[in-house]
Amino acid sequence: MNIEKHRFIILLAEDEPADAHLVKAALNENHILADLHHVLDGREALEFLHREGQFSDAPRPDLILLDLNMPRIDGRGFLAAIKLEADLRTIPVVVLTTSEVERDVVSSYDLGAAGYITKPVDIVQFIAAIRCMSNYWVDLVRIPQQT
Repeated sequence: MNIEKHRFIILLAEDEPADAHLVKAALNENHILADLHHVLDGREALEFLHREGQFSDAPRPDLILLDLNMPRIDGRGFLAAIKLEADLRTIPVVVLTTSEVERDVVSSYDLGAAGYITKPVDIVQFIAAIRCMSNYWVDLVRIPQQT
């Protein structure tokens, strides 16, 4: 069980507005009490985590949902970057992408992803996938306390 009493904080790195909207809708549909912060690419995600620029007051996320194929810094580059930083590498990163390519799955885990979810095309299946993901990451798993 998640011992922390604060709302669960999720950082979503996703460049497609429709997919970001689907994640938000799925969280709401599943009554998941989470603060969702959305950035458009890996560069913005790094700025968020480093509290730079417009993200100077950004909270530390409990979980990062990461699309692989984004402009500027893609999901692979983002994963490689944060796993090199001692204060960021403990944040679980779940890849949430349309790619079903096996090399993407393998490379994501090699780079330190905590999970890999292929986005279902069907909205009902997408909502169910977000529910299963949140049951695990929000309700079941213990996340390291924020420092």
